[in-house]
Amino acid sequence: MRSPTRRRETVSHVHHRLGVSERRACRVLDQPRMTQRYGAKVRDDEAPLVRRIHELVRLHPRRGYRMICGMLRLEGWRVNRKRVYRLWRKEGLKVPVKRHKKRHLGLSENGVVRHRAESINDVWCWDFIQDRDERGRMLKWLVITDEFTREGLALEVRRSIKAEDVLDVLSELMLTRGAPRHIRSDNGPEFIAAAIRRFLGQVGVETLYIEPGSPWQNAYAESFNSRLRDELLGCTSFADRREAEALGSWWRNDYNHRRPHSSLGYRTPAAFASSLRPSALRVGASPLPSAPPASATDQPKTLIHAGT
Repeated sequence: MRSPTRRRETVSHVHHRLGVSERRACRVLDQPRMTQRYGAKVRDDEAPLVRRIHELVRLHPRRGYRMICGMLRLEGWRVNRKRVYRLWRKEGLKVPVKRHKKRHLGLSENGVVRHRAESINDVWCWDFIQDRDERGRMLKWLVITDEFTREGLALEVRRSIKAEDVLDVLSELMLTRGAPRHIRSDNGPEFIAAAIRRFLGQVGVETLYIEPGSPWQNAYAESFNSRLRDELLGCTSFADRREAEALGSWWRNDYNHRRPHSSLGYRTPAAFASSLRPSALRVGASPLPSAPPASATDQPKTLIHAGT
């Protein structure tokens, strides 16, 4: 309670509500009695000044009280900055937060709860996950997953991935596996680019953009990212991008063919997909390595394991 007005209100409350004398309340709260009994004098120009401030704010909503004070002075008002600030706060005025325009393409109906995959190649989901190599350089991973079979369809790593790079990966994947009916993603610039949307429209793939700031609506991509982070990125130190690419390919093959999935009755995604469509081509059907590949560089591989 530093301001005289707040002290005055508190003393008045203690005096009238609690029955304490004004003299004692002022002594306890360290409020001079002369200040307590002071009555604010409202100037004759107060009401017109407030109206003019509101008019200027409506005309210039992005200008603060300092700028409004300067404009009032140019109009002939004899005011200082402190008085304008007091009226500004009293009227509850403030400069609104500047909002950047964004393309809003997401809907809650596109989430995994309301639009679930019903068969192979019904819904693919894709997302990005970032990491760094031993020298601190960026590693950006593009992840594409089949939501029905839980297969990891693509795991591409590069320094940077643009919309053109996403198109190359997607085109190659569709040539070997076929086009999905739907593809789910967030509103990242790579996914909502005009080239991506035009290509998906040409091949007849419907886009399912989730609401901005709602990663749970793309739960299968988030789940895959979590396993990737926990089992590979979080416990492996990459010397460079080539090594990350080699180990990422091994991990995706191991994930599809050797790692049992609890939601599939502890079958592997590849085995589950094979039981539904035995003759279908599957991603990662190459011979299975029993251990991670050797380092892509001449230096020996360093694995950093966390936990047991």
